[in-house]
Amino acid sequence: MPTSLIHHPYTPPADFEAVPPGVFKASSVLFPNVAALRERRWDDKSAYTYGLHGTPTTFTLEARLATLEGARHVLLAPSGLAAITLVDMALLKAGDEVVLPDNVYGPSLSFAAHELVQWDIAHRLYDPMALPSLAAALTPATRLVWLEVPGSVTLEFPDLRALVRCVRERAPQAVIALDNTWGAGLAFNAFELGEEGGVDLTVHALTKYPSGGADVLMGSIACLDDALYQRLAWCHSRSGVGVGMNDVEAVLRGLPSLALRYAAQDAACRRIAAWCCTQKTFVRVLHPALPEAPGHAHWAALCQAAAGLVTVEIDPRFSQAQTDAFVDALRLFRIGWSWGGPVSLAVPYQAAQMRRLPTPYRGTLVRLCIGLESVEDLIADLTQALAVLQSLAGPETL
Repeated sequence: MPTSLIHHPYTPPADFEAVPPGVFKASSVLFPNVAALRERRWDDKSAYTYGLHGTPTTFTLEARLATLEGARHVLLAPSGLAAITLVDMALLKAGDEVVLPDNVYGPSLSFAAHELVQWDIAHRLYDPMALPSLAAALTPATRLVWLEVPGSVTLEFPDLRALVRCVRERAPQAVIALDNTWGAGLAFNAFELGEEGGVDLTVHALTKYPSGGADVLMGSIACLDDALYQRLAWCHSRSGVGVGMNDVEAVLRGLPSLALRYAAQDAACRRIAAWCCTQKTFVRVLHPALPEAPGHAHWAALCQAAAGLVTVEIDPRFSQAQTDAFVDALRLFRIGWSWGGPVSLAVPYQAAQMRRLPTPYRGTLVRLCIGLESVEDLIADLTQALAVLQSLAGPETL
């Protein structure tokens, strides 16, 4: 009986079609004969060889993400950070240098400062808002340049076209990589930036907007060039990087509503950012669509969308403990990392601890990630938390 259950001959009809793609789970992929086992290839996605190298479910998500980002090839990784580190490992070797913006995603810099340095791979930082800073960071040893649009937490929006042009002119041997999580493939096309062409590859934390449910960790790498894809794909294979099919299913389920959710969170965030500008306790409101935000003109020249993130700088007269109390007082804004899900989040940061280059920010920064709650309710929540903050202030603060 067990053998007949395991090797049952029944095969379901092949003409089933439904809205959601099928979920195919496998470690072992079966072959009809030894010749097929020896002949099949996984790297061009023309066939299946082993679950780690893809199933119809992962191939479907990769194809849809390629369309979203305007790419030809996509690879999946267990998280956005895993996608970043995979790029580093695939493209860098001992003696090479990687160049990162000072406002890069913190764990990306940490990987360069701890792991890459042990492999004799140096890193240099540049101010993305100052083109000469990037030019000075490029050397003959530069093999990879990371771009972050906008900057992590502080949301400065650089002149992306000028940065790409600078790298092409001064370090043509370097691959240009962009963390495109904020843009989500919707705010702009990173592979088509005008005469400069575009970046060589993007990474995307699918954990954020593509998933949308705050319940999945996944990342992706997208590119156009076939040779670059092969370098990435073989490192991906040798590293044993894989994703779970239930997680892939969740991202596939979220993709159809991606544009609608992104637009709704963008619109809500702009309204909240405008309200924040009216509050004296916030000495800076950082959001690319605000005319006074760093790099607003560059955002306006490239984008129409602006995601759902806004960062406020609390008046530096308030202590860090008092600012923490403001965040603790929030009720709808929960405290937690990440963004792009249905629940709004708030996290305090100290700019001086995040940046290596000089920073203008003196007060505590609070990043607000706007979810899908009503704008009115979120503003009411911020209002009551500000009242708590004011109640804690001493005479010298008032």
